[in-house]
Amino acid sequence: MNQQYPQSYIDYLVHFHGDRDYFECHEILEDYWKENTPMERDSIWVGWIQLAVALYHQRRNNFSGAGRMIEKALDKFRLHYEELKTFGIDCPFFMEQLQELKASIQANTPYTSMQLPITDIELKQTCRLLSTEKGFIWGKESDLKNPMITDRHRLRDRQEVVLLREKELNRRKNRPASY
Repeated sequence: MNQQYPQSYIDYLVHFHGDRDYFECHEILEDYWKENTPMERDSIWVGWIQLAVALYHQRRNNFSGAGRMIEKALDKFRLHYEELKTFGIDCPFFMEQLQELKASIQANTPYTSMQLPITDIELKQTCRLLSTEKGFIWGKESDLKNPMITDRHRLRDRQEVVLLREKELNRRKNRPASY
């Protein structure tokens, strides 16, 4: 590829277009954002995360949550429009897609799968190959009957999250009082 993209972005695109696991898209880029950036709330990476979360909510008919997320994502992409140009996509068309998605969500229109307008041919080929290697069909519509795609937030193993929260709570309890 002429342009060097973070592997996490490539993995995001593979899930976004392959198995449509927007929850996984969120997880992948949240980890990247936390580990590789100053974790600014206005980061373009947060915009990508919010886009995936908006689609996850819309697919579950949570139009209120989807509306909040797509609005925030749009704000991030507008703020970082020049940076967005480095992601191998057709930026004007992408922004139009986001406006249409926002209108669709506001109208409580049922979810339909979205194709990001990837213009970097090598990026698209790489993502298609990885998608095939994972057993995904690139560009296939979401499997709305698969609960691990539609209800993953409820069905995932939360043991690690619970343990981290307990550890933090114990740390706070055992911290000496400051006066």
